[in-house]
Amino acid sequence: MKITSIDTRVVNAQMRNWVFVRVETDQPGLYGWGEGTLEWKTRAVTGAVEDIAPLLIGRDPRDIEQSVRVMNKHGFWRMGVVGASAISAIEIALWDILGKELGQPVWRLLGGKVRDHVKVYTHLGLGDMRSVYETMHPDELAARGAEVVALGYNALKVVFIPYTHILAPSKAVDHVGTLMSALRKAVGPDVEIMIDFHGRPGSTAAALDYIQAIADGRPMFVEEPVQPGDAGFLREVTARSPVPIAAGERLIGRGEFMPHIVQRAFHIAQPDICHTGGLAEARKIAAICETAGIGIAPHNPLGPIASAAALHFDVATPNFVIQEEMSGAVPWYDDVVDGPVQRVGSHWLIPEKPGLGVEVNENICAAHPFEPEVQHATNAVLDDGTIVDW
Repeated sequence: MKITSIDTRVVNAQMRNWVFVRVETDQPGLYGWGEGTLEWKTRAVTGAVEDIAPLLIGRDPRDIEQSVRVMNKHGFWRMGVVGASAISAIEIALWDILGKELGQPVWRLLGGKVRDHVKVYTHLGLGDMRSVYETMHPDELAARGAEVVALGYNALKVVFIPYTHILAPSKAVDHVGTLMSALRKAVGPDVEIMIDFHGRPGSTAAALDYIQAIADGRPMFVEEPVQPGDAGFLREVTARSPVPIAAGERLIGRGEFMPHIVQRAFHIAQPDICHTGGLAEARKIAAICETAGIGIAPHNPLGPIASAAALHFDVATPNFVIQEEMSGAVPWYDDVVDGPVQRVGSHWLIPEKPGLGVEVNENICAAHPFEPEVQHATNAVLDDGTIVDW
């Protein structure tokens, strides 16, 4: 069996452009789908796929590990997040092909299931950009949180940490505490709440001030309390935090995760399968984390193929904790891909179709062509003109 072509499909989903990758083989009707969606880097990722494709044409798609080594080693330049996203998308598609050829769901190829369903959480407004990033009033936050719970979810994530420099203003800290109290009161004691700090605090001191303000609301975890990349910086927060700390969506591969794992810089690792190198690399990261007593909560605010890949990963990963998802982010979410994700309450069911179990509606894809995403990061400017992290 040989790979004959690798192509991309870009689907504008308002908040982001989904980047789907299709790998064709010389076996009639046998192809695989992957996803490498990367916000504000759409054309870079599709270009990277086009650049990488010649390395794999003519190779056996079932030799997944060898294909990944070729993509990483034969391009000379080491891959950043753009290249890693392209590789991830292709790698996921190769697993889809292998599962289809063997007549087995991908989770069986990853070692079989270790659970009977997958716990999930979503965002305010099911991922609507304004709901996620602009809900900063207690009454509005409470109402939108209650709407999510009414849809059957018992876990949700919110982003209400203000843009911050080195020190957190007392007024801002108090407001964050008020928001947490209002949300907890609205959703009740049994709903899990996660707070995404988005790396906005410019210091460990600022991050810890906000964490102390929300601690009484008992969040499941605080995500990315400081900017990623410096394990010691994050470890300082984790060591002093009364709340579990999660991070890792912007770390690429085992090489970047390893210093954080060695230093126990977080309690929960959040690799993004579509950015960190694909399913096999995410599994290797998870195995190292399991040895260190660290849980896995994969990052995934992306499209429906990314969710399918995450589902198969979660079914087979022992130290999995909870899965991020954004089904319903656009009204036609369930039309563009006929996939394996079936939600009951706040859980996904175990899929049984071969491969990833996805079929893409190319007509729906074509009806939503690429459009530049809105640059929301331009809002991350303080009153005095200081640029801070979005």
